[in-house]
Amino acid sequence: MAQKNTAYSVIYSDEHFVVLNKKSGILIAADRYNQEAPRLDLLASEEFGKLYAVHRIDKDTSGLIIYARTAEAQQNLSVQFEKRLVQKTYHALVYGHPLWQDLHVDLALQPDGDARHRTVANKRFGKPSVTDFHVIGNCGPYSWIEAKPKTGRTHQIRVHLAENGFSIVCDPLYGGNQKPVRLSEIKRKWNGDEEEERPLLSRLALHAYKIEFTHPATGEKVSFTAPYPKDMDATRKQLAKIFGIDPLEA
Repeated sequence: MAQKNTAYSVIYSDEHFVVLNKKSGILIAADRYNQEAPRLDLLASEEFGKLYAVHRIDKDTSGLIIYARTAEAQQNLSVQFEKRLVQKTYHALVYGHPLWQDLHVDLALQPDGDARHRTVANKRFGKPSVTDFHVIGNCGPYSWIEAKPKTGRTHQIRVHLAENGFSIVCDPLYGGNQKPVRLSEIKRKWNGDEEEERPLLSRLALHAYKIEFTHPATGEKVSFTAPYPKDMDATRKQLAKIFGIDPLEA
């Protein structure tokens, strides 16, 4: 019996590129710190043949990733990313309530800047890094935030939020609070067994939700969205039910 693929689902594919929706915890390419970790490019190449990287998203982030299927498409798409012609939209669940509705962050970042291999803010040695944030709405102890990174630095969204006093739910690197999201802690009348309760969400609550770019062969504008993974979607539904804020309807 064939093993069911749980690492990704296919959003789109043609002879030029593929768009995948990856689960949290999967690397998208080789990692110098962990050579044995599962890799999306290797897993997906079993289905699509040789794949060429054109951008990256963090291992802990779920959502959209594009791979080119030809060298020509790789060159075209890589240039679009380099010239900031690709529009990327992420959704994040953060602790607390920002006092701003919209925030423009222009803060230089230096990857691998400390002993934990974290990205750090560094005006002198960092690379230009820009993210636009928008508060979708508050849900009890949390807020849903839309992030549109204009550059593609490692951990950019996470660091730009952290530098402004906010951490994404269950962020193992930049958040001091590792508490998972539990229904018993957000629903007033919860009648379950706390010993048996399974968390709604216990991993980084960051999802690459939407991407827009120009098709490398036809020149048409294309746009793709990635459904939330089960854990994030269960959290979304419960928060929407209790607090009336749904990031997919905002």
